[in-house]
Amino acid sequence: MKSTQGIPPQGRSRREFLGVAAAAVGAAHLPGLNPSALDIGGDLRRHHGLPADVARDEDFWGEVAKAFTVDRTLVNLNNGGVSPSPSFVQEAMKRHLDYSNEAPSYTMWNILEPQREGVRARMAREWGVEKEEIAFTRNASEGLQTCQFGYDLKAGDEVLTTTQDYGRMITTFKQRERREGIVMTQIQLPVPAEDAAEVVRRFEEAITPKTRLILMCHMINLTGQILPVRDVVQMARRRGIPVVVDGAHALAHFSFKLSDLDCDNYSSSLHKWLFAPHGTGLLYVRREKIPEIWPLMAAPEPMDGNIRKYEEIGTHPAANYLAIGEALTFHQSIGSDRKTARLVYLRDYWADRLLENDRISLNTSQREGFACGIGNVHADGLDTRALGEWLWSEHRIINVPIMHPECEGLRISPSVYTTLEELDRFSEAMEWALKHGLPTA
Repeated sequence: MKSTQGIPPQGRSRREFLGVAAAAVGAAHLPGLNPSALDIGGDLRRHHGLPADVARDEDFWGEVAKAFTVDRTLVNLNNGGVSPSPSFVQEAMKRHLDYSNEAPSYTMWNILEPQREGVRARMAREWGVEKEEIAFTRNASEGLQTCQFGYDLKAGDEVLTTTQDYGRMITTFKQRERREGIVMTQIQLPVPAEDAAEVVRRFEEAITPKTRLILMCHMINLTGQILPVRDVVQMARRRGIPVVVDGAHALAHFSFKLSDLDCDNYSSSLHKWLFAPHGTGLLYVRREKIPEIWPLMAAPEPMDGNIRKYEEIGTHPAANYLAIGEALTFHQSIGSDRKTARLVYLRDYWADRLLENDRISLNTSQREGFACGIGNVHADGLDTRALGEWLWSEHRIINVPIMHPECEGLRISPSVYTTLEELDRFSEAMEWALKHGLPTA
C-alpha cells in the first residue's frame, strides 16, 4: 500500500467539492432533482493539508456524508459487505433505467450500451491499465470464478490457496475437485501477517511439480489483511504458475494502481469501496493473457482475445454499469489518498480505544501497508456470535461476527460517511459488555 504521508491532496483544490459530479448530473436535467443539493462540499481550499491532516477534518467528512442517504437510526459497520451509493449515483442509475424502459431494444442496446466504453476507459485510466484489459462483471465472485474455471486443468493438477480465502472461491475449487479430480492445497498465514517475505515463503514452500494455479487475496475479507500480491505473482511467474487475484475489498479502498501489482488478472466488487451501484464488479486481465482464460459464458471464437468476451452474459441492464462513472467521479473528488487516510483513522479511532482493555485483541495489523479500514476485534471471555447479535438487537449496530478458527472476532468496517459519534457508540457498547457481560435470556 502506498504511504499516506507526504502526498499532497489530490485534484480539485480550486473547485467546490463534488462540483464535477454536480455539473454532470445537473447537465442531465434529472426530473425532481435540485442540482444545487449536490453542491455539498464548499471550496476544498478550506480543507487544505496532507491526507493525514484531512483525515481528522470532521467538517470535510461531514460534507462527504451529505452525499449519502443512509439510515442514521442505526450504525452500519459492515461496509465491507456492500456499501450504499451516494445519492447522485443512485439518481444516475435511475435515470438510465427510466430511459432504457422507453424502448429497451433501442434505448438500452443501441444508445446506452455503447456508453459503457467511456466508463471502461475512465476506470482503466484511474487504475493504470489499458481500456482493452477491463471487463465489467456483477461482482468479484463472477470475475474470480471466470478465472478459476477459465484455466484448463486436468485430473491430478493442483491448485494452491489459503485457509483464509473467501468461502465462495474455496467452494469453486472444491467443485472442480469433485467434477474434474483436481486437488486443492490450502496453506495457513499468520494473523496478522506483518512480514511480506514470510507470506511469499509459505506460498512458495507449498508449490509442487503438479501446482498449476494459485489463488490469493489482495485484502483478506476476514481481517482486512493486505497481502504482497506483486511479490507472490513474480515468484509464481518464475515457476510458470498463474495467480488469480481476489481484490474484492481492495480496489478504491486504499491507494494503489493495478499496474503496480504486475498481476495477470484481478477481480473486484465495485459496490463495496467505490460506492458504485449494487451488482457491479470489475475484471482486469492482462491483454496478452485474455486468450488463455475461457469466459464463464460462451463467446464466439473471434472474441477469444477480446476483453468483452467476459461480458457475454445475455441481456443485462446498462444502467448499473453506466452509473459506475458517477461513483468514480465521487472517488476522485474525495481523493484516493485522503480516503485511505480517513479509513485508517477511523479504524484506529475505535481500535486504540478498545485496546486499552487487556481483554481486547486485534486480528488486524495497525502497521502501515498491512491493513486499512477493516478491523477484526476479539473480546476475550465474550461469545463472539452472541456479542455481534447483542450489538445489533440492543444498539442497532451492524457488524459481522467472524467465526473462523484462525481469526475469530467481529469484523468492523466503517466508511467515509461514518461519524466519530457512531464509533463512540460502538466503543461504549463494547466497553459495557466487557464490564458487565452479555445479558442472558
